[in-house]
Amino acid sequence: METITSQVLISRLADWGVDTVFGLPGDGVNGLMEGLRRNADRVRFVLVHHEEAAAFMATGYAKATGRIGVCLATSGPGGIHLANGLYDAALDHAPVLALTGMQETSVLGTAYQQEVDLTRLFADVAVYNQLVVNPQQLPGLVDLAIRHAYARRGVAHLCVPNDIQVAAAGDDPYQHVAPALPPATAAVYLGSPVRPRDDDLDHAVRLLGDPGRTAILAGVGARGAGHLIEELAERLGAPVVKTLSGKMVLPDDSPYTTGGIGLLGTAPSEDLMSDIDTLVMLGTNFPYTKYLPEPGSVRVLQVDVEQTRIGTRLPTEVPLAGDVAATLEALLPRLERRTDRSHLAKYQAATREWRDRMTALQDPDRDPIAPQYLASCIDDLAAGDAVLCCDSGTVATWAARHFTIHGDREFYLSGNLASMAPGLPYAIGIQLAFPQRQFIALQGDGGFAMLMAEFSTACRYRLPITVIINNNNSLGQILWEQMVLGYPEHGVRFGEPQPDYAAWAQACGGLGARVTRPGDLRAALAQALAHPGPALLDVAVDPNEPPMPGKVGYEQAKNFAASFLHGQPHRAAIATTLFKDKLAQLRGGVSD
Repeated sequence: METITSQVLISRLADWGVDTVFGLPGDGVNGLMEGLRRNADRVRFVLVHHEEAAAFMATGYAKATGRIGVCLATSGPGGIHLANGLYDAALDHAPVLALTGMQETSVLGTAYQQEVDLTRLFADVAVYNQLVVNPQQLPGLVDLAIRHAYARRGVAHLCVPNDIQVAAAGDDPYQHVAPALPPATAAVYLGSPVRPRDDDLDHAVRLLGDPGRTAILAGVGARGAGHLIEELAERLGAPVVKTLSGKMVLPDDSPYTTGGIGLLGTAPSEDLMSDIDTLVMLGTNFPYTKYLPEPGSVRVLQVDVEQTRIGTRLPTEVPLAGDVAATLEALLPRLERRTDRSHLAKYQAATREWRDRMTALQDPDRDPIAPQYLASCIDDLAAGDAVLCCDSGTVATWAARHFTIHGDREFYLSGNLASMAPGLPYAIGIQLAFPQRQFIALQGDGGFAMLMAEFSTACRYRLPITVIINNNNSLGQILWEQMVLGYPEHGVRFGEPQPDYAAWAQACGGLGARVTRPGDLRAALAQALAHPGPALLDVAVDPNEPPMPGKVGYEQAKNFAASFLHGQPHRAAIATTLFKDKLAQLRGGVSD
């Protein structure tokens, strides 16, 4: 058979180490599908039910492996569906390549069926974005797309018209003098760890050598440097705060961490930010500045591999452009150990008290089931190498506070985009890269319903993924956000009839069960986690359990009360739940 352009494209992906493409066929990518068929021994194609899920799978794969994730969609609506998952990759700096189709070049601009200019559509999301118009551009454009995705930690997009996809690989209809030929081989382009200059490190040593109260804020950009961060915390006597995306950077039981920051964070972390004079920011561009110190009130040292992010959130006295691990390896030998441990000890005690408060809410006797209890059961029964892929919404609060990172556990969610629905697609994408690990997709009922067809995908590929639905039959996070604004809830409860998600799981060929009583939860969860294939556990949790912030501010409390006065329809049930929470904490010996 004559070699076609798509065959060369997919082969070039394989040369770059790509082993999986997530996608959905269509008439706009039939040539690309033939390229995949001819390279099936090198690149696996994973058939999904929705292109958004394909983009989420590629993003999850990239986040977990550090290697480029690849998704594929047809022209027009298929490519449009990719957008949400691609923005998730872009905002969380994951290297992803999107391949899309396009109508034949001869009809472009004629309002042909499904003619959508996908390069214009993706102009905002992609760091590299190219329409292929000549077979000679490939595989050179593949090299450039992948290099851009790796170097700029973002999304690359190649749009290939139908006629180019099936054209002979050697065709050059315009007889160009210098076609865009690639190098002979595709070297892996991950780059070397970047280390700051010695002069900048000396400046950092001078700042950190001054006595004072220091805190460390670690984000997902510091992943893999946890032991070095703990060593830094020990040298400086500094507590470590973690962003939500950076939850797995440091074990939750580390003696140095106060836990998370922000709406889903802890009270000790919030107190700490107003009780320091120096902040060390490692691999984070945490956007919620109201949870950070007042600009100018603290001295800031920030380490980030991307120079443009340094100083975005706070005025930065010492900017260190570099990989976090490489930077700390160069910095630590230059630092003296501080002898005053009182600042660290203060927040270690506060963190122990906070953990006791959270444990008190994990009440196994509460009916309806407390979502904190569900999260604690997952934490107790999950394996030491469990990968938890979490949805956005209230479920992220319960995971942040009650799922413990220790051992080899990992945690993924849509960080800066905070999109609903990525939990299950993430789990599928990452499981295919690490098939020996345990995978749990923790989702709200709203998020699961959006891409629930992908449970069928998990069943088709026989992936041992456990989906756990924190089912409050509502859009829980939006409900509480409305109340914090001082408004009664509106349009956020799904009501009846409720979907039978367990029956859906069984219909797909997986294990499905629903739990409504707290006494049945632990055994049902153990059974789902032990199931050798896809399993789904639909857990009816208390819909009136509020995801309270670490500390309730005056305005939040005032607006919450105003919501009651303005006719909050479930105020009695919410008040009862809040009373039960306080009672549980008092029984546990915890008081404000």
